[in-house]
Amino acid sequence: MEPPPGGPIDTEAPQLASVSPDTFAVLPDFDDDVEFVFNEVISEGGSPNTGQGTGDLEKLVILSPTTEFPRVRWRRNRITVQPKEGWQRDRVYRVQLLPGVTDLQRNRLNQGALLTFTTGAPRPTRTFQGTVVDWTTARPAPAALVVALKMPDSLPYRGLADSSGRFDLGPLPDGEYVLKGVLDENRNNLDDPREAFDSVLTKAGRDSALELWAFVHDTAPPRIRTVSPVDSASATVEFAQMLDPRQRFQPSAVRLSLMPDSSVVKVISLLPKAMDDSLHAKAPTKPDSAAADTTARDTTRRQPPGAPGARPGPRRAELVALTGRPPLTDQLVLRPATFFRPGTRYTVEIKGVRNVTGVAGDVVGTLVIPEKPPADTLALPADSLRKPADSLKKPADSARAKADSAVKPSVRPAKPAPAKPVPTKPAPAKPSPVAPSGRKPQPTLPTPAKPTPTTPQ
Repeated sequence: MEPPPGGPIDTEAPQLASVSPDTFAVLPDFDDDVEFVFNEVISEGGSPNTGQGTGDLEKLVILSPTTEFPRVRWRRNRITVQPKEGWQRDRVYRVQLLPGVTDLQRNRLNQGALLTFTTGAPRPTRTFQGTVVDWTTARPAPAALVVALKMPDSLPYRGLADSSGRFDLGPLPDGEYVLKGVLDENRNNLDDPREAFDSVLTKAGRDSALELWAFVHDTAPPRIRTVSPVDSASATVEFAQMLDPRQRFQPSAVRLSLMPDSSVVKVISLLPKAMDDSLHAKAPTKPDSAAADTTARDTTRRQPPGAPGARPGPRRAELVALTGRPPLTDQLVLRPATFFRPGTRYTVEIKGVRNVTGVAGDVVGTLVIPEKPPADTLALPADSLRKPADSLKKPADSARAKADSAVKPSVRPAKPAPAKPVPTKPAPAKPSPVAPSGRKPQPTLPTPAKPTPTTPQ
């Protein structure tokens, strides 16, 4: 029964209470289900279990040895497993429950479970240990699929590597095996075509310290994808497949022809890109240590719960590149004896190019050198008479000016208001002088000027 509503919120992940049948049990006539029982009701997930390996609970169960998806059913607090073809007699069965079971509050169980029992076969004792490596990146492959094919019947026993690419597959029946490490891109826990893998034949006594370097196996010879110029003295030849990292090319294996007259241009080297960079690349600049973000990550923050059936994400920061094998590459750098001419076309022919699988073939590509861009005749020339900036002049202290402005803000004095004009009264007219007799005085006439006497000639 479920607890009544209104109680405290459930934050605990479901716990595995029991597994049946018992580990290492010998059951010749077993015809029941394998059960994983939990201490509370678990979630069925958002995708139903239809027997096609697409259900959320189906993704959490790996049943070996079989190539079919098992019947996985949800029974409230139980998960039941049974093969479609039924339990076969005299076999060792391995049922693995992966981490990811959640309850109704989406609390995730980060631990899995493993059950091994037999239907009449002897008790298994053999275990394989090692690491699956993605050869393209030379780093361990988290959650890689590991398949052990028991010879001569090719019975497949499957398991998964952990987040660091390490695996521990067992216990398995004694015998000779072909061990495969697969980069399971679609996460269906099956070895599908075109997925990168590596395999090794293991005999008795070689069970640990195995390294599986997975790569895509091609049965067709390599072909050129593009040929692009890097500069006037080199060009990059990119292939559609990874090349054999141990193959080296002599200049005589390359024919560089200038079109359209097919005149031969001498080639001085054709090397893998990493090797060419180490010989001709400029010294890298030191990174700006002050620009690095030194803010610590919040480790106390609770991560969101994952969906049922989701695999834990790989911790890429802890995966260190391995050096057991040379790195893979799909690029070669071509260097001619003379500079490439702008506006020309070249034909590149390379003989005996071998991919990483070992299939070889001749390849042909075309290199196009672009024209030099014409000069911009409308651009204004630089002012040669302009006085250059004084590089020795001490720049203004912007921080001090900012502080001064904050302490003493500059206030512009207000302009005085214009004075209003005061109206003036007209001056009173002066009274005319009056004669004592009371009569108005006569106006005075101007005195005429005296004539100047003239002297007779």
